Amino acid sequence: MMCCGKERGKNFWIKRIIFVPIAIAAGIFVFGGAVMLLWNSILPEVLGVSTITFCQALGILVLSKILFGGFKSKHCHHKFHDNVHGWNGKWGNLSPEEKEKMKAEWRGRCEPLNKPE
Repeated sequence: MMCCGKERGKNFWIKRIIFVPIAIAAGIFVFGGAVMLLWNSILPEVLGVSTITFCQALGILVLSKILFGGFKSKHCHHKFHDNVHGWNGKWGNLSPEEKEKMKAEWRGRCEPLNKPE
């Protein structure tokens, strides 16, 4: 089978099928345990809240992912890099006079509105 442009053998896929679920379970265990330990060691004394169980720590992890991480795809950051490279290409094609004109324009945009006199 082909994967990422390379031929992969049967052993590669068997190892991947075994390793990936184990890695996911280990990650869930480690992060859930870390949240539980940090919560139980810090927040009851500081805020006076009760301690939590491992399942509640996992729930907090999921909730924080929903609230702060969102559901972005893995490929959304590539659009930013493509845009940066696009600007680099455009900037490289400008003459020195055009570059100075653009720099002066941006300096004018970034100056404070109320200049101290």
